Amino acid sequence: MKLFNFSQDLGIDLGTANTLVFVNNKGVVVREPSVVAINKKTGDIEAVGNDARNMIGRTPGNIAVIRPMMDGVIADYDTTAAMMKYYIKLAQRNRSSLAKKPDVMVCVPSGITMVEERAVIDATKQAGAKDAFPIAEPFAAAIGAGLPVWEPTGSMIVDIGGGTTEVAVVSLGGIVTSQSIRVAGNNMDEAITQYVKKKYNLMIGERSAESIKLEIGSASGTNEKDEMDIRGRDLLTGLPQTITIQASEITLALKDTVTAIVDAVKNTLEETPPELSADVMDRGIVLSGGGALLNGLDKVISEETKIPVFIADEPLDCVAIGTGKSLKYLEHFRKNPSGGSPRFKK
Repeated sequence: MKLFNFSQDLGIDLGTANTLVFVNNKGVVVREPSVVAINKKTGDIEAVGNDARNMIGRTPGNIAVIRPMMDGVIADYDTTAAMMKYYIKLAQRNRSSLAKKPDVMVCVPSGITMVEERAVIDATKQAGAKDAFPIAEPFAAAIGAGLPVWEPTGSMIVDIGGGTTEVAVVSLGGIVTSQSIRVAGNNMDEAITQYVKKKYNLMIGERSAESIKLEIGSASGTNEKDEMDIRGRDLLTGLPQTITIQASEITLALKDTVTAIVDAVKNTLEETPPELSADVMDRGIVLSGGGALLNGLDKVISEETKIPVFIADEPLDCVAIGTGKSLKYLEHFRKNPSGGSPRFKK
């Protein structure tokens, strides 16, 4: 296959929780939350990314902090386009203003509908791309994790992001079987919030729930730190309160979410052809995405499937790296504008 110069083109991991931008020979140059702060009176964008995230729960009435991506797809089209435009400019800050518009490879969930996919493509073009090409998120994650996706052997990837969990078996440059569920990191945060609210009558914020998950969260009930002090608003008195929560409680709160992820892995394995199943048993399952860092999750999946489970070297960057590395095959996507999982030889 003929390759071409793609040094100015971009690979974008447009995630529910974070957006990453990959540039050839530079790697991941932008890593920011998918969060935008908007002035409700004027409609102007006040902040994007980390600056907007720092405003969560601290804004006056005229400013709304929103996540324009939900469950891996666009929930607010115009805000998503504006956010992507900001990140594309950020990635190209050292380029001449006369430089050509970049082609952009952007990841989409494997279970996305044609309408949702078209929204992503159109938003990317509106953000400043010359052209936009979708690539299935688990396929990009497999490339970024260094799996032999081009070889006639089965490789299983489980990418746990903020809004979706993507499970796929990849072989010969394409996805053989896959399952996309809208249960992932954000559901873990919400489960912790609801648990604390129900048991302690304490309302905690989104960032507090995420901090609890990162510090004492565990899928298997084993964590080096046993407890953590958390602050919130007492729902009975309305006053600030501090409580101490145990790691075992967070494991209980996360049980349903972890079970859903394990079931998705099992269901994908059940649909996998026997020869590829044998390959997966030999090579193991690879976890990527922020959810892969949940303590003990690899152990739980391994115990339930009886298959070795490994965490990718750079789990947070796998999709962005894989999307960026796929830029060299844009010619394939030009000939196959419907996008999807690329099926081509190395």
